[in-house]
Order: sequence, then C-alpha cells, then structure tokens
Amino acid sequence: MKARLDGKIALITGSGRGIGRATALKLAAEGARIVVNDLDAGPANEVVAEIKAMGGDAVACIGSVTAPDFADRFIGTAVQQYQGLDILINNAGYTWDNVIQKMSDEQWYAMMDCHLTAPFRILRAAQPVIRKLVKAETDAGQRVVRKVVNISSVAGMFGNPGQTNYSAGKAGIIGMTMTLAKEWGRLNTTVNCVAFGFIETRLTAASAGAGATANIEGREIRIGVSKELLQVLEKSIPLGRAGTTDEAAGSVYLFCTPESDYVSGQTLMCSGGLTGI
Repeated sequence: MKARLDGKIALITGSGRGIGRATALKLAAEGARIVVNDLDAGPANEVVAEIKAMGGDAVACIGSVTAPDFADRFIGTAVQQYQGLDILINNAGYTWDNVIQKMSDEQWYAMMDCHLTAPFRILRAAQPVIRKLVKAETDAGQRVVRKVVNISSVAGMFGNPGQTNYSAGKAGIIGMTMTLAKEWGRLNTTVNCVAFGFIETRLTAASAGAGATANIEGREIRIGVSKELLQVLEKSIPLGRAGTTDEAAGSVYLFCTPESDYVSGQTLMCSGGLTGI
C-alpha cells in the first residue's frame, strides 16, 4: 500500500524534541521528506538520523525561528534540498510565565516573537515559492493541495492565569490561520490550526523536578509542573490524563492527509475533551 504522504516535502519547526519530533517521525513514516528544525544541532541531527534509519529522507535546518534570517534559510533548505514545499508546520514554542504586573517587556516580546512573528515570517517567505510551484502545476494541468498547520493552545482560546503573553500569541496565530485560509485558497493551500491542551513533554513533565530549567535562546526558563499540579490538571481533563506527544502528532497529521483537502481555516482542539482552563 502506498504511504499516505509519499514524496511530500514537510517542514516542521521545533522538531528536534517533543511534539515536533513525534510529528516528524509520523510524517516520515507516511513517506514525507522532512526538513527538521531545532535550536540545537544535537536533537535535530538525531531526528534526521532516526528518519534515515527507518528508510526515510530528512535534512536539518538548525537555529532559532526568531532569528531575522531564519525564515529564508528554512524555506531555502526545502527548495535547495528537495526542490519543493508541500507541508509547513509552525510548531516551535515554549512558555515564559508571569502575572501581568510582574511580566517584563522581554517576556512579552519573547512570546510574540516565537509564537506569532516567526510563523508570520516563515509563511511570508513560503508564499512566493508556493505561488511559483502552483503556476507551474497549473500550466501542466496539475492540481496539488498543500498544507499549512499552525500550532495554538487552549490558552489562546480561553486564556490561562500567568500566561498573558503566551495566550495572546496563541490567540493571534488562530487569527493568522483564518486570514491565510482566505488568502491562500487560490493557491490550493489549506491553512489550519491545532490547539493543544496539556501534552506531556520535557517542558511540562512532572518528572522535571522542582526548580528545573531549560536553556532556550540563552535564557534559563523554568520548566515542568509539580506532581500536585499535574494531578489537579488531569482531574479537569475529561479523558483523565495528559496527552502524549504521539497523540498530539496524530492531530497535526489529520490536517496533512488528503482526506482534509477541503478543510481550511479551522482550529482543532487536541485536549482530551478540555474546553477551558
């Protein structure tokens, strides 16, 4: 049986770890060629190696999505390596929390830059490439449907205490999704969004321990949640537990399949039934 995404070229930001890694492996298993991105070379190259070990094809594009030159490098990697672009997933992200009266401008802009400005730049850089590909396909009598999947959060839909910056950025990406769905329909490109609830990754895991941090763009950001808070959170989720990275990747995959070719401008919640925080 032919793989569902055989030969497709998929670009995934933040795909060296967590949900992004699971998504890269899922799409690669279905035949897609992957442009893997991570802040650090180690995790990105490990995912590339995993994909190649399973018989797939992948290349790494290292660096921060917030760097001014990243969007052109990222899109350029796909064009130079694979001569195309079929699936684009804006997944990279993290949280840097505080109540509003204690939130610095740096915290605010860090979330805006990562969750809103970076996807904007990437999509802006992708548009001329997609337009050129569509014109060539139209001239050849072909019709190819391309996919954009942006990542939001239930925090962007319902808000979350201590996350004014993150919630605002994740709400903004939903608006960007709906707008580009209207702009890019003529390019045979669907633009959808997945809003995650509580997914267990290294940034949210209770196993991270008290006071655990991760170095993200030169900043030591606190990660993980206490076991007590995790228990409270899980009680609020109708399915009674946090989601796995594979389950999160599955929801992104839905928007990448041919079955979703007539679905655009939508936001899907992958939250175990959680509809508010």
